[in-house]
Amino acid sequence: MTLCCADMRHQLTRRCETHSDPFDCPDRVVSHAPEHGLWGLIIHDGGSSVIGINFCPWCGAKLE
Repeated sequence: MTLCCADMRHQLTRRCETHSDPFDCPDRVVSHAPEHGLWGLIIHDGGSSVIGINFCPWCGAKLE
């Protein structure tokens, strides 16, 4: 997978020492479901909800 910028790469490759699930980590804000081609901003409400996005929140590139 080619990522659009260093910030997006950091978000998708970071590993939290405290939280094994990205949806539990307050420092993780982006989710990607490659099997569905979906990108989203994680809603930290205790579940696995996301707000779908089509463009990178940092550089504005179209997400594919």
